[in-house]
Amino acid sequence: MNGVISLLPWAVAAWLLGVGLYGIVSSRNYIHLIGCLSVVQSATYVLLLAVGYKWNAGPPIFYTHPPGTPAVDPVVQALVLTDIVIGAAVTALLLALVLQLHKRTGQLDAGTIRPLSR
Repeated sequence: MNGVISLLPWAVAAWLLGVGLYGIVSSRNYIHLIGCLSVVQSATYVLLLAVGYKWNAGPPIFYTHPPGTPAVDPVVQALVLTDIVIGAAVTALLLALVLQLHKRTGQLDAGTIRPLSR
């Protein structure tokens, strides 16, 4: 049973990556494209948490636990939080750019927007 559970986060991360990449490739709407990019990034959250997880380990708070108590790696948790913050900032920036694009052109379809002219 441990083998199946340890492969589950990897399978979920691969599925999220596949669904997000399919959405990126097949999307013509910029809002949908940004949403799919967020799905791809959520695959990294799952993957990082799967790498840092330890069986039968507690949280990395050692105030009440004796030395040598197994704990989950706090660096991986900090990386995931940093990844979430960076993802939110990138998503907000992309949505602001898409909003400006919509104000200038009136559409969000990537196939109908013509390139900028000099």
